[in-house]
Amino acid sequence: MPILKNAIKALKVSQKKTIANSQIKSKIKTALDDMKKSPSAEKLSAAFSALDRGVKRHILQKNKAARTKAALSKLLKK
Repeated sequence: MPILKNAIKALKVSQKKTIANSQIKSKIKTALDDMKKSPSAEKLSAAFSALDRGVKRHILQKNKAARTKAALSKLLKK
C-alpha cells in the first residue's frame, strides 16, 4: 500500500479510471458481438459510436478502431 499522501490519491484516481475504462470496454465488446451475430445498420451505428467513444477516451488506438470499423462494414455488405 502507498504511504505518501500523493501516492494514496494517485491510487484512488487510478482505481476510478480502471472502473470507468472497463465499463467502456465492456460496452464496446457488447456492441461488436451484437453486430457480428446479426449485422444491421442500427447495430453498425451503435458499434461505430462505441468505438469512437473508446478512441475519444484513449482506450483504443485510432488505427485499431478504423480497422475494426472497416471489418464491420464488410460484414454488413455481405
